[in-house]
Amino acid sequence: MYEYKFERVDLRGIIENKPVQDYHEFVHEHARQGWRLLQIFAPSLEQRATSS
Repeated sequence: MYEYKFERVDLRGIIENKPVQDYHEFVHEHARQGWRLLQIFAPSLEQRATSS
């Protein structure tokens, strides 16, 4: 049986949406703890936009 862990990396900025923390270090830190990366999901900017 597998154990899954879900993590969210918050974004900042309205136009560029850059991650608040370095996601590379985030992945490396979890790998040191024995986790394996399964998937990174990044929703498109169109879904986050609001209409006027």
